[in-house]
Amino acid sequence: MDKRTRTGLLLDCYGALLTKRQRAMMLLRFDEDLSLAEIAEREGVSRQAVRDALVRGEAQLEEYEQKLGFMERDIALARELRALMEKTADAAARAELARLLERIQGDGV
Repeated sequence: MDKRTRTGLLLDCYGALLTKRQRAMMLLRFDEDLSLAEIAEREGVSRQAVRDALVRGEAQLEEYEQKLGFMERDIALARELRALMEKTADAAARAELARLLERIQGDGV
């Protein structure tokens, strides 16, 4: 997976652990796809301040994942559930697996 996708998924998983300012800037960058200049203008700070917040935020998200591993665990579980769904002929079992998959994925794994 590319770095932008990974960071977006990490933000979904651990974003609440960032400072409000870091989280806001990261959401603007990764969810709304704004440039550093656009974020700086919205937040009333310099482009360098935005860049610094994004770099620190990404580093923190990676550190959380390295220590906790929730995102990789959820990705592995989702992969296994998809494989089971493909192998299962029983419609009720497939529906239950789909429900579990949706629960694991939440907003985007």
